[in-house]
Amino acid sequence: MRTTTLDLDLNGRYAELCGPADANLRLLEELTGVRLVLRDDRATLSGDEEAVAAAGDLLTHLALAAARGHTVTEVEIRAAVANLEEPVHRRQGFDEVVGTDIPVGARRIVKPRTAGQKRLIEALFAHDITLAIGPAGTGKTYLSVATGLSYLHRGAVSRLVLARPAVEAGESLGYLPGAPEEKIAPYLRPLYDALYAMLRGERIRNLIEHGVIEIVPLAYMRGRTLDNAYVILDEAQNCTQPQMKMFLTRLGQSSRAAVVGDITQIDLPDPAASGLVLAQKILAGIDGIAFVYLTKADIVRHGLVARIVEAYEHFENEPTG
Repeated sequence: MRTTTLDLDLNGRYAELCGPADANLRLLEELTGVRLVLRDDRATLSGDEEAVAAAGDLLTHLALAAARGHTVTEVEIRAAVANLEEPVHRRQGFDEVVGTDIPVGARRIVKPRTAGQKRLIEALFAHDITLAIGPAGTGKTYLSVATGLSYLHRGAVSRLVLARPAVEAGESLGYLPGAPEEKIAPYLRPLYDALYAMLRGERIRNLIEHGVIEIVPLAYMRGRTLDNAYVILDEAQNCTQPQMKMFLTRLGQSSRAAVVGDITQIDLPDPAASGLVLAQKILAGIDGIAFVYLTKADIVRHGLVARIVEAYEHFENEPTG
């Protein structure tokens, strides 16, 4: 057993660190197995020596972020603790993670919540093409859309194009009524959701009406050349190799692309034909192209999602027979 005391300079920002009724501190205790008492700016931690050291380092970074005015959330606590299990080279201090801003509008800023998300944002701004691969709930689509809106907001591109393959996820939607465009709409809904989470509806509708933002099925991209655009391919694991090649070769002058997908959820009849899986081999080592891999430590949805992903990973990796 070990007991250690930390002096935290919170600048009076106790609520930002501790959460309602000290819920953040209680969650930190639950997740790390460390007893934590905070009096004024002094924190006392008791427990296993290794756990106390890790929890103390994490609490210090959380306090630095809170002292700067950041309100720490339950999701961020869970992600920060999960980050402790990552290899050392993938870890970053929580205050460094949330110190990154993506301005997506005049009064709207998006921040990463995990070290992996921060690496993704850095890659999206530093490379012409970025492929983001990781499980559900890691913010791949959300942050790619945020980056595209940031480019648009700063005038670095003149339009934002979002595409998705229309591949059924285990159920047929052919019975749906309406014109082909209406049948396709459900496939594109997640991209609309990401936009509406960041900008006001009226603003989004105006941008779509004027062609500044375009949301299309991947098949509609064939034959086009996209100049001065930020282009996002979502659910890229459901592209075939020819479709992936077609998408990547649409890029024109002053354009950038984000390719987003989860190779554990491929809905193609032959998963081995996934364009995203093959792209990892074909495009590796090409200058200007970055691969960013997110893990369950970067999941920022409901706390159960990370455990669900882990349970499926365990089941799928178990030997059969």
